[in-house]
Amino acid sequence: MKETTSSSANDPRLPSAAKPYVPPTLSPQDLPIDYAGFLAVVFGVVGVTLRYKLCSWLAIIFCAQSLANMKNFENDLKQLSMAFMFGVMGLVTNYLGPSRAAKQR
Repeated sequence: MKETTSSSANDPRLPSAAKPYVPPTLSPQDLPIDYAGFLAVVFGVVGVTLRYKLCSWLAIIFCAQSLANMKNFENDLKQLSMAFMFGVMGLVTNYLGPSRAAKQR
């Protein structure tokens, strides 16, 4: 017990000079690019236009990832809602729309 009190007396750190960390404020233009949101839009558009189920599912997955990591609520929500609509639209057209005609020989 005596060793801990002597070691704390020799501690060079100053607890009274410690300040809490305050992260710097960044403008929305300085935030890093949301790659998951961008990929969600790309996969959503490809899923709708080319009728690929996998791309539509990937768009929904990347939307969820972008929603979990959202930093700028206003701008990211617009991009995320557009990507989600493309993903859902692609899934609806793939599963409920007319099927693609098979190649005839």
